[in-house]
Amino acid sequence: MGADACLNMVFYRYGSICEPDMIDAFKSAGLKVFEIDEEIKNKEILPSRQVELVDREIRRHGPLFVFSINFFPALAEICSIHGTFYLCQTVDSPVNQLFSRSITKKTNRIFLFDKGQYRRFHGYNEGRIFHLPLSANVERYDRVISSIGEEDRKKYSNDIAFVGSLYSEKNDLNKATDISPYTKGYIDGLINSQKSVYGAFFIEDALNDRVIKELKEIFPELFRFDKAIEETDSYIAANSLIAPGIAERERVETLNMLAKSFKVTLYTRSDRGELSGVDVRGGVSTHLEMPKIFNLSKINLNMTVRSIESGLPLRIFDIMACGGFVITNYQEELSEHFEVGKEVEMYSDPLELKEKCDYYLRHDEERRKIAQRGYEKVKNEHSCKKRVKDMIERVVSDI
Repeated sequence: MGADACLNMVFYRYGSICEPDMIDAFKSAGLKVFEIDEEIKNKEILPSRQVELVDREIRRHGPLFVFSINFFPALAEICSIHGTFYLCQTVDSPVNQLFSRSITKKTNRIFLFDKGQYRRFHGYNEGRIFHLPLSANVERYDRVISSIGEEDRKKYSNDIAFVGSLYSEKNDLNKATDISPYTKGYIDGLINSQKSVYGAFFIEDALNDRVIKELKEIFPELFRFDKAIEETDSYIAANSLIAPGIAERERVETLNMLAKSFKVTLYTRSDRGELSGVDVRGGVSTHLEMPKIFNLSKINLNMTVRSIESGLPLRIFDIMACGGFVITNYQEELSEHFEVGKEVEMYSDPLELKEKCDYYLRHDEERRKIAQRGYEKVKNEHSCKKRVKDMIERVVSDI
């Protein structure tokens, strides 16, 4: 290992929108970043090829650690063989790969953004799995916001805006044409019940063997998980199948409800489905257009998919990092990181959301002050640079 080898790292990429910001943060921390990006171009890449690529880079550069967004069992395995630290940070939930036995490797340092994830998995590798909230690249957003011109203000200003998927394309239950009336009715009942409950996800515990058995027969590939660390059927059924169904129904109903009283703009690549009265404008560029929408919209909505049990999705941090005002559904961790009513706003049911939208559309100055305080909080305490520093310190302390 050369004199500068301790400053090397390998970044395994698959195309997550978070990757460029984390790369910038690692470079700012003084690390030389060697990227592996084959999976961005080849989504059918096999674990054996992942191992081959990472093995080659470890041998070339002798890195302090290998890093990825979300957890890759193959990377954990090859890093363990080399005795090289493998760091990853989840940005999604579910991440079904966390059920792999590879999670137990001593070289892992796994950072989970959702305490629900953490509570489930940390016992499988005590002292090597941590809770770490998400973050935003405020400096990059500052550059985009500073470029806003008059044409942008005309194009991207909104009363209430939602940027994101309606989950129609992610809801595999829509494709289940042969689902039985019993299972369809059972799932519909669960979805309707869960929609009215914030802060607790009870679907996994409410599923019965008959429903799970049928879902496994309809979606065999989804449930095929070799050498899992625990039984996964109920988790996959609840989080990978039913949670997207809840998200689709909840988002459509919420937008339709608000559109009856306010001007609501939706930016999405999803099919508009059952929307009524909503101004649908199609998808936008994540790095160039989305920040302007967040900054220029009076109210930005966040609706967290229910498979995120307690944590805060990236969307909340991004909106606040752009100086935008956000109203989000209740999440357990919200008040741990932000002052509700001073830096961010929250709702616990559709009626409260409607009332708060009405209030903040009529109180511009109060809304602007909340957005500014939220921006300052993310800039000072929830930057990508700070998160990278936290992760690196965990590695250095174990050397």
